[in-house]
Amino acid sequence: MHEITTVDALEALYQPLPAPASTVKVTDHITPHYAALIKASPFVALATAGPEGLDCSPRGDLPGFVRIEDARTLILPDRRGNNRIDSLRNVIRDPRVALLFLIPGSGTTFRVNGRAVISADPALLESFAVDGKAPRTAMIVTVEEAYFQCARAIARSGLWNPETHIDPKSLPTPGAMLAAVTAGEVGGDTYDREWPGRAAKTMW
Repeated sequence: MHEITTVDALEALYQPLPAPASTVKVTDHITPHYAALIKASPFVALATAGPEGLDCSPRGDLPGFVRIEDARTLILPDRRGNNRIDSLRNVIRDPRVALLFLIPGSGTTFRVNGRAVISADPALLESFAVDGKAPRTAMIVTVEEAYFQCARAIARSGLWNPETHIDPKSLPTPGAMLAAVTAGEVGGDTYDREWPGRAAKTMW
């Protein structure tokens, strides 16, 4: 193995140095242009760290669901899910978070690094209610770094290109995967058949 063990050795492989456009775009707040990206995004990957290790969790909602409270503050509602709360546990013990915003149809992604707290303030939660249902908590993120990412990754992946989309029927179903790891005790065809109705009732 040709393992890289020092930063100097790593940097020697990645020359020349980053162009100015790769570094000057970093700010410690949400600019008006960056706000436009957040407001257009219906999907965020949330990365956290805790004593047990790292976690990266998807967050999806109506476009602009991440609220821009001010130039240094973002708020994410925690919608209904499986109650694992891995990310929330991590934030309680280590406030560092990273966000990656995706915008359907756009090659540009947007990144935020900062620190978060978890709030159960009733008035705040009610302000995020959809169909009369408020989230149980909200994550308040103090922005430390914010910047957009160029489109290379999206362009290489063809993420938004319908011609590259995979037929879901060619992939293992959640029920099949659950059944495989539990020797058939959980999951199976019944799980897959009932999931759409169950999800529709618990979307918010």
